[in-house]
Amino acid sequence: MGKRLRKLKKIRLHREGTATLILGFIAFAALNALVYYWAGSNCPMASYIFLGITGIIYLIVVNFFRCPIRHYEDDDTDGLIIAPADGKVVVIEEVEENEYFHDRRLMVSIFMSLFNVHANWVPCDGKVKLVRHHDGRFKAAWLPKASTENERSTVVITASTGQDILVRQVAGAMARRIVTYLQEGEACEIDEHMGFIKFGSRVDIYLPVGTKVNVELGQRTTGNETIIARLS
Repeated sequence: MGKRLRKLKKIRLHREGTATLILGFIAFAALNALVYYWAGSNCPMASYIFLGITGIIYLIVVNFFRCPIRHYEDDDTDGLIIAPADGKVVVIEEVEENEYFHDRRLMVSIFMSLFNVHANWVPCDGKVKLVRHHDGRFKAAWLPKASTENERSTVVITASTGQDILVRQVAGAMARRIVTYLQEGEACEIDEHMGFIKFGSRVDIYLPVGTKVNVELGQRTTGNETIIARLS
């Protein structure tokens, strides 16, 4: 793949937020105009307070859709599993995976709060074997059953080592849309965006049992930077 670039510190807004930010700005501007019209002359402080509250809310939404431009620094990516998301590691355990593998796998789960970057990166170099979306519920993302009962998108990638790994984007209590960009049969690599989840969620990675994991419970991860594991 050639020499990888040094990571850049630039940040842009993700394309998934364009419509939300435009409509939100129009809605907040209209609401503030109405509040100013009705309360401006009689109680100007109320209009200023409302402007401050809506401004803070809008900035939180803008922050949610930020999308750092990141490039993994090392050239040696063979069998490497990189964090697909910013967040906190909430699960590292062997589980029965019954959607694709139908056997035991080592699951690593990363929970994303409202304040994390919600862009998702491809976790390894390889080829996309399966992409499947499932409708479901919207339970809190940190609950164990969220991985199998919530709205979710499953991606299976055959890594450069020949082993299959499964990555699952899981919606949370506030998440209402999962976007997956990968297509079956296409090549993929670290540094590419896998998708986006709107407003609070988690990403699960299913690895072969016995894989040495490089992260610990409670550890903070940085998408496309933190090393999760290396396949043997």
